[in-house]
Amino acid sequence: MKISTRGRYGLRILLDLALFDSEKPRLIRDIAQSQKISEKYVSRLIIDLRRASMVRSIRGAKGGFKIFKKPAEITLLDVVEVMEGPLSIVGCVALPEKCTSSTLCSTRQIWDKVNSDIRESLRKFTLQDVMDCHNRQNAQKGIIDYCI
Repeated sequence: MKISTRGRYGLRILLDLALFDSEKPRLIRDIAQSQKISEKYVSRLIIDLRRASMVRSIRGAKGGFKIFKKPAEITLLDVVEVMEGPLSIVGCVALPEKCTSSTLCSTRQIWDKVNSDIRESLRKFTLQDVMDCHNRQNAQKGIIDYCI
């Protein structure tokens, strides 16, 4: 299982919005510039975050985007599943009916358990945890790393 740029960048966009939450709404170009992601890609990704009610758009001359939920309420699992779709390390875990051998397969239970453990691990971490990590790193070294 590998989290794509959609999942990683979705988290970076949310982090950016959460870090600048007390200020005016963020423009896509400002997010793109600070996160070093193309504006076109940010504008495509932010649509999914808005549909999931993680961010809200504000129209008008002073418009832009703001985080909608509290960072402590957004788990990494939420972000990954909004950006990537349902987490499933093998196809038969999410859709057992698609596999003709799912009822007889002795490995499916193992994959299901591993998948559940990964989901639970991602559910334990929130955007607030990422913000705290960012703040600690920034205070100590001035280096920012958004890898999950």
